[in-house]
Amino acid sequence: MPSIFSRIIQGEIPCYKILENDQFLAFLDVFPLVKGHVLVIPKLEIDYIFDMDDILLSEMILFSKQVAIGMKAAIPCIKIGISVIGIEVPHAHIHLIPMNNVSDMNFNAKKLSLSTDEMTSIANQIKSKL
Repeated sequence: MPSIFSRIIQGEIPCYKILENDQFLAFLDVFPLVKGHVLVIPKLEIDYIFDMDDILLSEMILFSKQVAIGMKAAIPCIKIGISVIGIEVPHAHIHLIPMNNVSDMNFNAKKLSLSTDEMTSIANQIKSKL
């Protein structure tokens, strides 16, 4: 069975898309730690990020950088943090998280519950800066 991320890539599950190319997709996390929390995934279903070949991994980091620059311009924050956890979904992914405090990257913290309108607005703000 394909991962939830593969189903998003295939269009079976909707997402708040930020940026996409032939290899990667960036979209808002629907259970964000903070407003503007983005996930970056490869379109190739690979469970463990360090099983990716060097070129694909490098390109994923550069794609993430492009997204993070747009996020930083759109979301009031000091920096965009990056994290790779990879336990909850068997599909490699990078978390890009707007940070004003180290605690903004606490994955044990309660997740936000944002309305569809709020998520759409955040996605549009970030896309407008790319």
